[in-house]
Amino acid sequence: MQSAWRVACVRIPRFPIGAVWRAIESRSRESEAQLDLLPELPPASPRSPQEPSRSHGNAGAPNRSSLPSTVGPVPQSSAADGIPNTELHWDDLPIALTEGGGGRDRTAGRTGTGGRGARLRAVTTAAGRAGIRAGMTTAEARSRCARLSIRSWDEQVIANGITRATASFLAASPQVSPVAGAPGVWWIGASGLDAIGGERALVRTLLRIARGWHPRARVAIASSCVAARAATWSDDGARSVTVVPPDECAAFLAPLPLSLVPMDAELRLALHALGLRTVGGFAALEPGDVEQRWGDTGLTALRLARGDDWRRPALLRPEAERTVSADLSLPAATMEPVLFLVRAALDRLVQGLVADARAAAAIAMTVTLDDGRGPLPSGGRAHTVTREVRPARALARVGPLFERCRALLESFRLTAPVCGVTVAITATAPVPGEQGDLLDTAWRDPAAAAAAFARLRAELGTEVVVRPVACDEHRPERAGAWLDIESAPPLILSPPAASSDRAPAILRTLRLLETPEAVSVECTGAIPVALWRQGQRITLTRAIGPERLSGDWWKDSYHRDYWRCRGDDHGELLLLLDHATTAAWYVQGWYD
Repeated sequence: MQSAWRVACVRIPRFPIGAVWRAIESRSRESEAQLDLLPELPPASPRSPQEPSRSHGNAGAPNRSSLPSTVGPVPQSSAADGIPNTELHWDDLPIALTEGGGGRDRTAGRTGTGGRGARLRAVTTAAGRAGIRAGMTTAEARSRCARLSIRSWDEQVIANGITRATASFLAASPQVSPVAGAPGVWWIGASGLDAIGGERALVRTLLRIARGWHPRARVAIASSCVAARAATWSDDGARSVTVVPPDECAAFLAPLPLSLVPMDAELRLALHALGLRTVGGFAALEPGDVEQRWGDTGLTALRLARGDDWRRPALLRPEAERTVSADLSLPAATMEPVLFLVRAALDRLVQGLVADARAAAAIAMTVTLDDGRGPLPSGGRAHTVTREVRPARALARVGPLFERCRALLESFRLTAPVCGVTVAITATAPVPGEQGDLLDTAWRDPAAAAAAFARLRAELGTEVVVRPVACDEHRPERAGAWLDIESAPPLILSPPAASSDRAPAILRTLRLLETPEAVSVECTGAIPVALWRQGQRITLTRAIGPERLSGDWWKDSYHRDYWRCRGDDHGELLLLLDHATTAAWYVQGWYD
C-alpha cells in the first residue's frame, strides 16, 4: 500500500552570502598556502639609510613581510574590512552583496566592490541590525556601518554552492530538487522512506546537513508544498523543525500571514484592502464569490490557502546504470553467440526496468572486435563498434526488444571476430498504461506488433509498412490511399453498434481492379442486361443505378454512371459508363 504523498522543504537563510563568503575563504586559504611555500630570508645586516638595499639569498624571492596585506582575502581578520578577529559565523558579521556582479569577483578580499551608486542585493543578520537593508546604495550602507564588507553577487559561485548542497542532501533522500529562483531553498521527497527511519530520520539528516551551512537552517515536512514552504518561515528562530500532520495543512496555514501563500500581487493588495491579513481569513471566503471577483487567479490562490495544493515539485531521482557486459570465451566470426549473450543481458536489464516501473526507450549495443590484437604486446588494442536501437514506443518486454536488437545485429557486417558485447539501456520512460485482459483470448500485445513493423522497416525500407486512409473524393479509385504508418493520422475506431433483435447487416467490401477492364454491354433501354468479358457472355440478373458522378473540371474532369450489377455465378460487379471519353463500359471492381 502506497503511503500518502509528503514533501520536505529545507531553507538555508541568506544562502547566496554564505556561498560567496565560502568561496572567498577558500581562495584565502589557497593564497596562504602559496605564501607558506616562499623561502625565509636571512636577517638583513645593519646599514645606513643612504646604503643601497642588497638582496640576500634568493634574489627573486621577496621578503614575506614586504608583501602587501591585500594578497588574498582574510575573511575573519581583514584590516581593510575593519572586521575584528573573531570566530563568529559569517551571518553575524556585517556583510552585503551588491547587484550586477554576474562574473567572478576579481576584487575579492577588498571592500568597496562596485561603485558608490551600486545597490545592495542581500545583507547578513548583523548588517540588518545596523539598519542596512537590501536596495540601499553602497554609500548609504557605509554611512550606517563603517565596518561593512561589500562583495559582488556571483551567479557562478552561488550555482556551485547550490550544486554542492544538493549533492549533500542526496544522503537523506534520493529525490532532491533546488527551488528555481530561490537560492537556499530545496524540495526533498519524504515519501516511501519508512524502511530507513521515516520522517524522523529524514528530518535529523536534513537538519544536520543544512546546519553545516547555517546554524539557523529550517526544515519542514507537510502534505502540500505551500504548507511545507510556509512552515520554514513561520516562527523564524523559534523552531528548527516543523512537521505538519497529514490532512492538517489548512489548519496549520490558517493563523499564518497572507504573504506566505503564493498569489498575484494585485490580488494580494485587494485582499489587504479588504482587511484580510491571515490565510484563514482568506480561506473562509466563498469560492463562488472569489471566482466571480478575481476569476481563476483568485480561485487558485483560495485552493492553496485551504491546503489544496496540486503542485508537485520536479524531484530529481538519479537514474540507475543499466549496463551488462559479457566476453566470449573464443572470438566468434558469426552473430549467433552474440545474440545469445544479448538475450541474456536483456532478460537481466528488463527485470530491473519492471522493478522500477520503467520501459526501455533506447538500447545501445557495443560489439568488441578482435582485429586490433597482435602477437606482440605492442600489437594494439581491440576496438569497439556501437549501434543504437530506438523502438517506436518504450517497451518493458524482452521479446520485442530482442527482435529489434537481432534485426540490427544480423544486418551488421563483421570485419573481424567478436570477442565481447555490452548492452546498455541509455534512455528510459514510464511504463505505458495499456494492459492486457487475461480473459480476452483475442487480445494481442501492441508492443509486439510495433516491434515487428519496426523490423520490416529496418529490413525493407521506411515506406513498406502502410495503412489505408480515407480521402475526400467521390471516385472509388481515389476514395482511399495508402500512407506510411508513421505519417498517417491516428486511427479512430467507431464503437460497436448496440445489439438489436434484427439480423445484422452484411458488410460488403469493394475490390477495385488496378486498371478498369473494358467490356461490351448489352442494354435494354439504358439498363444493362448482359456483358461480354474475356469472350464470355454474362447475363445480369439485377442492375442498380445509375449513380452519376462528375466534377473536378479544373484539374481532371470526369462524368460517369455507375451500376451495381449481379451476374450468374459471378457475384456483384461494379460497371462504369464513362461519358467523358467515347461512352465506353468498364468493369471497375466487384463486391465480396
